[in-house]
Amino acid sequence: MSIAGGRERLVVIGGDAAGMSAASQARRLRGPGELEIVAFERGHFTSFSACGIPYWVGGQVPERDRLIARTADEHRARDIDLRMRTEVTEVDVAGQRVRARDVDSGAEYWTPYDKLVIATGARPVRPDLPGVDAPGVHGVQTLDDGQALLDTLAGTPGRRAVVVGAGYIGVEMAEALIRRGFEVTVVNRGREPMSTLDPDMGRLVHRAMEGLGITMVGDAEVTEVLTGRDGRVRAVATRDAEFPADVVILGIGVRPETALARAAGLPLGAHGGLLTDLAMRVRGQENVWAGGDCVEVLNLVSGQQQYVPLGTHANKHGQVIGTNAGGGYATFPGVVGTAVSKVCDLEIARTGLREKDARRVGLRFETVTIESTSRAGYYPGAAPMTVKMLAETRTGRLLGVQIVGREGAGKRVDIAAVALTARMTVEEMTALDLGYAPPFSPVWDPVLVAARKAASKVRSG
Repeated sequence: MSIAGGRERLVVIGGDAAGMSAASQARRLRGPGELEIVAFERGHFTSFSACGIPYWVGGQVPERDRLIARTADEHRARDIDLRMRTEVTEVDVAGQRVRARDVDSGAEYWTPYDKLVIATGARPVRPDLPGVDAPGVHGVQTLDDGQALLDTLAGTPGRRAVVVGAGYIGVEMAEALIRRGFEVTVVNRGREPMSTLDPDMGRLVHRAMEGLGITMVGDAEVTEVLTGRDGRVRAVATRDAEFPADVVILGIGVRPETALARAAGLPLGAHGGLLTDLAMRVRGQENVWAGGDCVEVLNLVSGQQQYVPLGTHANKHGQVIGTNAGGGYATFPGVVGTAVSKVCDLEIARTGLREKDARRVGLRFETVTIESTSRAGYYPGAAPMTVKMLAETRTGRLLGVQIVGREGAGKRVDIAAVALTARMTVEEMTALDLGYAPPFSPVWDPVLVAARKAASKVRSG
């Protein structure tokens, strides 16, 4: 039964990638006369690129508004009732309604729905440490966070920065601070940076970052953020040392923001994310969908549920949800775990399973690692790269690829991502008809060199 004057009402919680992609796609399929769309966003901005914040902070992106794909007014012009600075505080699934609170005035009210989209995103991990809330300590998740950090950098006479954590956010923020002329120390719990890589590949990143002038401190647990007499941060302490800091960036990662869903009794997975079916419908619910950084997804290689908070997935989820909520049909089959990043001129990429992932799900495998170059060795600008490949024992099925190198290395991981999705063997990969010319690749592309070596190892094993 529709509740909005004969029209159905779609309510969307969250005004970023997944939520507004869903709202926009539903609007394309159904006009205002058929479907009313109400969206709630607690922040100041909508449809922005959180992935672009490090490049805004680093100066490659000159202004904040370049990171906004579509403003609130642009969404409203498409007949989407987008309510900014409005936080949903409760979801009543049985009564098909949500309670919202105006952040500025505190006024609360209920809004009924026929269909609901939960796109509440993720929250940064903020450790419970003494001094972690001191001025000068920053997380980087929203445009407001980015602006606050830029204000601190501009007003800080000192040039010492400590980044806590060496995952994607950590290494990207390390680059941003190097570009701004800061002395950068990265303090990481693990021995090597980039835990999304195997340790041997992470070691390559470690060496390269130190070569760029970044001090890497591994196997270090932060115990306290130390402050000066003015209350501002002055250092980061571990059990064994202190690292002076005029600014601190928390790059420890994120967790799914699912407190609303948990309180509403909706199903959560082992990683704390919402569980959905292939249509992105919340399991056990007929008219509730969820997408983006608040959900878990199926890893097509391992067959296990995984938490992968990436904007690429969020936008795809939104398209699928909007199509289904708008009366069409679409599915999101899963992911293979592809990601790419950089720190200065070092490119870092991975897809599929790491060694420990394969062991965890009971797969036996062979590994190979090769050294190659981004172009023909005789062509100017050829840069080194290292490719590691995992293949299943006996079958030769590709299981994962990791790449660390200079210009031209990172996006080669897409070859492996397609091969993983197609469930190709490494033997089949050796025959891939990839583009070749000396300015772009050696005659045998590095990924194919690794596939040849992996195929030979599988055969001989």
